[in-house]
Amino acid sequence: MRNIFAHLCSLLILAIAVEAEESNRVKVTFVNEFPFDVELFFESSDGSRRVSQGVLKGRGGSVSMTTSLGHSFTYDTTNTRRYIEISQNSKKDVENAIILGPNAIFVRCEVSAHGGTELEDLDIIVRPQWSPWGAQRFLQLIREGYYDGCALNRVVPRFLTQFGIGADYAKRTKVRTNTIPDDPQVGILFRPGYMAYAGSGDNSRSSEVFIVMPETSESQLKYFGTNSWETPFAEVDLSNFGGDATLSPMARWHSYGDMPPYGEGPDSQLIYAEDGYEYLKENFPELDYIQSCFIVDEKFPNDPEVEEL
Repeated sequence: MRNIFAHLCSLLILAIAVEAEESNRVKVTFVNEFPFDVELFFESSDGSRRVSQGVLKGRGGSVSMTTSLGHSFTYDTTNTRRYIEISQNSKKDVENAIILGPNAIFVRCEVSAHGGTELEDLDIIVRPQWSPWGAQRFLQLIREGYYDGCALNRVVPRFLTQFGIGADYAKRTKVRTNTIPDDPQVGILFRPGYMAYAGSGDNSRSSEVFIVMPETSESQLKYFGTNSWETPFAEVDLSNFGGDATLSPMARWHSYGDMPPYGEGPDSQLIYAEDGYEYLKENFPELDYIQSCFIVDEKFPNDPEVEEL
């Protein structure tokens, strides 16, 4: 009888251990934003075992897996071994993204201003640690040329500018339903020039992005981020304007007012239609557009001037 009881206790303990392990399981995607390939390793807690998880190609290569909270991974860069621990804040209901790479990735967009009468450079600093999925999706779409020709369709002074309904009908239709998970909030407070995704509910981010406009009120700045999808992933580089957003291209974009029903500006649903850009040209001729976007160190590798951007 004692043996049976001991056996049952052992089974119970094992079941509890398995259940505890399962409750700590999370899905993770590692994305390599370094310009070179990186081999990722799982490393045991005592450092005695290091198991390769695969080689991630530079500039967007990725690997997905299921692992546990607290597990450690390592990868090597030039003369440096870097460590990653799966955070206790990782979400268990959706896939989590972890970016391997620099803390700042520079993007330059050529945008029109003053109703399309001028062209200016808009420099953007992407911050992968703020919002990994958000940063990864934005960089992916930049590489694909998705934002080239994209309308700044919602320009509301002292509030936001929104864009991301691509000029190509097939592309915008496809990406519209290809959503990414929300990222955990990490305490980044919104300021003019900060960028986040527009959304319609949990895990609804796809391609539409908003930029906080100059002179946005403090109360509105505090309200940004109260929705689960509003995690900043980038900021407009204001260093060339002394940190003053009112001197940047953002202050010179033509506004037709907010979208319906809040105003008489362009209707997002009509832009998504097959003739959406014809609708914009006919009804909002002074709208401003993104002409092109590129990742600076990919277009100009090894250029010392890149360090000055």
